[in-house]
Amino acid sequence: MKVIDHIQQAKDTLVSFEILPPLKGKNISAIYDHLDPLMEFKPSFINVTYHRSEMVFRKMKDGNFEKVEVRKRPGTVGICAAIMNHYKVDAVPHLICGGFSKRETEDALIDLNFLGIDNVLVLRGDAHKNETVFEPEPNGNAFAIDLLRQVVDLNNGIYLEEDIRDGFRTKFCIAVAGYPEKHFEAPNLETDMAFLKAKVEAGADYIVTQMFFDNKKYFDFVKTCRENGIHVPIIPGLKPISNKKQLSVIPRTFHVDIPTELSDEIMRCKVDADVEKVGKEWLVAQSKELKAAGVPVLHYYTLGKPRLIRDVMKEVL
Repeated sequence: MKVIDHIQQAKDTLVSFEILPPLKGKNISAIYDHLDPLMEFKPSFINVTYHRSEMVFRKMKDGNFEKVEVRKRPGTVGICAAIMNHYKVDAVPHLICGGFSKRETEDALIDLNFLGIDNVLVLRGDAHKNETVFEPEPNGNAFAIDLLRQVVDLNNGIYLEEDIRDGFRTKFCIAVAGYPEKHFEAPNLETDMAFLKAKVEAGADYIVTQMFFDNKKYFDFVKTCRENGIHVPIIPGLKPISNKKQLSVIPRTFHVDIPTELSDEIMRCKVDADVEKVGKEWLVAQSKELKAAGVPVLHYYTLGKPRLIRDVMKEVL
C-alpha cells in the first residue's frame, strides 16, 4: 500500500520508523531484534536507509596502500522485502544519487517493483567523505529532482532504452526530504523552498523532514510551504538525544540546532543514563504537541535506540 494512501485513509496521526541496515557481517536477525520492540505500535510503514560505498586505503603486503571501495551497510532492498514479508508492514527504501548510474537506478527500481515495493524516498545523498562537494556517478543523477524525474518516468512507462514501447508503468509513491532549518548547502531558506516546490511539482507525493528539536521550526516550515503553494503532506522527522556527545555530533552531522533549554539540561547531566531520560522527556513533549496539532505521521529515526523509542511511544499513544 502506498504511504500517501495510508495518510489519506487515516483518522488519526500515524506512526512510522526509520532504520539503518546492519553492518556487513550481521544478518537479518539484527533487523528483527531492532524492530520487534516497536511493532506493538503498528507502524504504517518503515523507512530503510541506503548508504553509499566509501573509499578506504588498505595496506598491502608490500607496504604500499591500495584504494578500495567498501559498502559497510548493504542490503536495503533485501531488508525492505524481508520487513514486508515478516511483519506485513510497508517498507520505504531510500534511493540516492551517489554511487548509481541512471541504468543501475532503473534496474534497482525494476527490482523493487518486482518485489511489490511501491514506495521510495528519493535523496541526492552525501558526498564521499574525501570530497568537499557531491560528485555524481558517470551517467548518474546529479540532484534529487533528477532521480525523482527518473522514478516518475518509470511510473509513466518511460525507460532509458528508447526502443521500449508501451513499457510497464510502475506505481511508486515518491517521498522527498524537507529541511525546516534549510539544507546546509542552500544559500537561504527561500532558495531551498523553491527547490522543494520544484520537486513537488515534478511528482513528489509527500515530504519527510530532517530531524528537528524545536517544534516551532516545523510549524513555521509547514506554514511557509503552504504559503508557497506546497500542499502535499509534510511528515515531521523526530529523534531522541541519548548522550552528551550528540550535542556536538548532531549539529555538525545534520546541520540542525539544539534548543538552549534542552542543551542546558543535558549539560547538567552527570551520566548518559540521565541524558537519555532528558532526551526521552523532550521527545515525548515534542510528539504530544505535534500529535495534538494533527500532523499526518510521527516519523522516528530509531538509529539504534528502539527501546528508547518504545518508551516514548508508550507515553504518546
